[in-house]
Amino acid sequence: MNKICYQRIGWLFWLLIISTLTPSVAQLVTTVPTFPTADKEVTIIVDLTKSTDGRAKGLLGKKDDVYLWSGAGSTETGDAFQFQPPNQKDFNAPFAPGAMTALGNDRWQIKFVPRAYYNVPANTPIRRLGLVVKSGDGKAQTEDFFVKIYDAKLTVSFARPTVKLLFVETNTNVSVRANASDKATLTLTVDGAVAANAANADSVVASVASGATINTLRKVVVTAKTATETASDSFLLYVKPTPTVAAVPAGLRDGINYSPTDPTSATLVLYAPLKTFVNIISEQNDFTPTPASLMNRTADGTRYWLPITGLTAGQELAFQYLIDGQIATGDPYGDKILDRNNDSFLAATYAGLKAFPTKAQGQIVSVLQTGQPAYPWKVASFTRPNAKNMVVYELLVRDFTATRQYKTVADSLPYLKRLGINAIELMPIMEFSGNDSWGYNPTYYFAPDKAYGSKNDLKAFIDKCHENGIAVILDMVLNQADYEFPYVKMYWDGSKPSADSPFFNQQATHPFSVFFDFNHESKATQAYVQRVNQYWLQEYKFDGYRFDLSKGFTQTPNPNNVGAWGNYDASRVAIWKRIYDEIRAYDKSAYVILEHFADNSEEKELANYGMLFWGNHNYNFRYSARGAVSNAGDINTNWISYKERGWNNPNVLGYMESHDEERLVYDVLQNGNSSGTYNTKDPATALERAKLAAALFLPVPGPKLIWQFGEFGYDVNIDFNGRTGAKPLKWEYLRDANRAKLLRVYQELIKLKLTQPAFQTTDFVYQGATPVKSLTLNDATNPVVVLGNFDVQANVVALSLPRTGTWYDYFSGQTIEAGAALNLKPGQWHILTATKLPTPEAGIVPWLITPPVDPILATEPLPSLTISPNPTADLAMLDWNNAYRGPITVSVSGLSGRALQTQTVEKTAQVLHHPISLRTLPTGLYLIKVQTDAGVLTQKVLKE
Repeated sequence: MNKICYQRIGWLFWLLIISTLTPSVAQLVTTVPTFPTADKEVTIIVDLTKSTDGRAKGLLGKKDDVYLWSGAGSTETGDAFQFQPPNQKDFNAPFAPGAMTALGNDRWQIKFVPRAYYNVPANTPIRRLGLVVKSGDGKAQTEDFFVKIYDAKLTVSFARPTVKLLFVETNTNVSVRANASDKATLTLTVDGAVAANAANADSVVASVASGATINTLRKVVVTAKTATETASDSFLLYVKPTPTVAAVPAGLRDGINYSPTDPTSATLVLYAPLKTFVNIISEQNDFTPTPASLMNRTADGTRYWLPITGLTAGQELAFQYLIDGQIATGDPYGDKILDRNNDSFLAATYAGLKAFPTKAQGQIVSVLQTGQPAYPWKVASFTRPNAKNMVVYELLVRDFTATRQYKTVADSLPYLKRLGINAIELMPIMEFSGNDSWGYNPTYYFAPDKAYGSKNDLKAFIDKCHENGIAVILDMVLNQADYEFPYVKMYWDGSKPSADSPFFNQQATHPFSVFFDFNHESKATQAYVQRVNQYWLQEYKFDGYRFDLSKGFTQTPNPNNVGAWGNYDASRVAIWKRIYDEIRAYDKSAYVILEHFADNSEEKELANYGMLFWGNHNYNFRYSARGAVSNAGDINTNWISYKERGWNNPNVLGYMESHDEERLVYDVLQNGNSSGTYNTKDPATALERAKLAAALFLPVPGPKLIWQFGEFGYDVNIDFNGRTGAKPLKWEYLRDANRAKLLRVYQELIKLKLTQPAFQTTDFVYQGATPVKSLTLNDATNPVVVLGNFDVQANVVALSLPRTGTWYDYFSGQTIEAGAALNLKPGQWHILTATKLPTPEAGIVPWLITPPVDPILATEPLPSLTISPNPTADLAMLDWNNAYRGPITVSVSGLSGRALQTQTVEKTAQVLHHPISLRTLPTGLYLIKVQTDAGVLTQKVLKE
């Protein structure tokens, strides 16, 4: 669909582009007058029964609620939605000025003056209208279709046939009719010979014979003349050819084959079983098939091939395959395409982009270029991070930087390097429909989408990542393809893939289908998938794949049963083992990550085989962060542990957020719990809850994934601007002190995970089923315990540490004794280590170790007992104003209760003044205790 509509609709189920090769537009729409002009009223009449878009079925039988969504273009081949009616903004809502009138039998009309309706300036020409008929809510719609707007002068055109190129059999008589806008002398010729005349007429008819010779072209021309004006129109009559049968030359494979020695030639090979003939149409022949452009066919009828000569090294050539004279498409293996409808928006992103050839058919052409210089890789061989230690940063190029370019993402690598991640997962970057998308609607699998930059821009980004020790994982979409994918278009049955498609199911085998579903048991699909996977790993040096919707790689039919679809599926297991083995044949270490969400027995088998799995824990971490502890199932995060699943290896790539899931901080702000004055909906508190969640997420052994900007608490609803719509950048959040502290916590957690051996241990215990969650990481040198209170109430925890003695709080530097009790306030968390590690800067985590308070100590402040100055860097003065006389014990202890200093002094007056030296103690919080036979008084003092 046009760029503007595509942005409004988001995910597009599928797209039909009506080219000049097919008569669909004439069948779907008619106009009164036949030759509409910009400044006079035109009636648009649409016959919905002629629509080839499956979504149009929802329009059939309606009596009202049918609207025209449309635009006007100032060029014949450019954006047909360049000018739109005022206030036409929301495709999913009724547009009153576009309301159509029912004519009966699913025919609808609307009348308007184009220049006035679209508010086109008087000095701007209107060359065509872009039209879509839709329901008020946008759920039902036709394909895009177009109406030509004529100048207010003599015009003539063929009404029969309606195409510019007509393929016919030998010895066929073709009925021809041409119409003129005014009375004129009409002459119809065939290859220059007059076939019919009509004087003072507005139409002429004739019967044109195709002849007996195959693979020949005949040109049919109609000319209209008045005393002052002349106009003409033409079409080509092509007598269907019979291809030469010849084997594909040795060493060539499907796609574009460049000669290693001759930069003036290339050989194209197209896999196209069940087709009759194929022509190459290109800039060399004005995109018109000729006898010389007919491709050879192999004896088994599965492949077509032809050398192209006369090329110039380094110069691009746009081309298409014209299949059976009906289907114009690019090369399914081509590494660059041009897009008629979308390239005009890319000037700032893709410098020097070749213009779309105006004579090409349809929307897409492929581009070949001999003599391309090889990219000069700086990192020829990259050592990939161990999969079990990956910290992956998932990002969408479109929404990560303002320019939406690989180059600016590369410029942001210092930020990601400081964050500490060691892998980036790029959401799909293969060519997809439109320029504004998540990318799960692929059309050309070997071509990087130009919306983000050039091929070398992508290679430079990956190269720079590798220079910084960061692996790059590609989100690979091989469950489905969009309509413009050549192997969808080539085997099409009106609204779905044809029954004889070598690649696609007519109906998806599972209920989560989008676009068109690959048949992964088909040999054709298997061969194509193998080429795709090998290409990106070797040509672009990607380090692995996250395979989207991997559970859909099955031929077991469960089109309407989600539960049955998720059951163990032996055929699906076999498909994935085959793909994994194919990858391992040429790349021994590439990551193979599945978005699977199938039965654990199936995932376990494939995990033990070597694959990694996306582990979605968004729901449970969101509910935990909310403080919604009433339902134990909602907050149980245990499944993030591969041990909980019974797996042999840490192959769960766990995440709290992804592109598909609601943002944690947004959810807490909207739905958080509270108790008394503690409210998780408070913005500062919500960010503290994000720290808490990260602390019980990132340290769990095994790879982890962060969705972009989660590290500073991105809080824009996932459905803002539509679920897949562009989201606002929030880099300014880093100027907020609380968000900067959250980022620092992420940095420290990632650093610990990647540098401390305990975080890679296989000997650990994760307890995530309760409001107080804990993780014990056993290690011979420095075991670690992480614990946090997700409740909105305080909880006292009796520490069960794997080693006796003194433990250290990583973020505060405080100490606590094994076996002590710990008072955890709502949202409080700690990382305790048996060996002291360097303490991060103060203040990024607000929590100090606090033991439970005895009733005698619960009343603070104690007016009779004061410590000053407090805080102090060295010496503190204890003042006790009390009638007591006699011996007292003054002690300094840590928060664990272990005494560090003890003195006995005699109180002989009403006020005791006693100095206490903290000079030898590390910074932190201490307890000053005054004890007599009557009891104990305690005050806190902070050593700075």
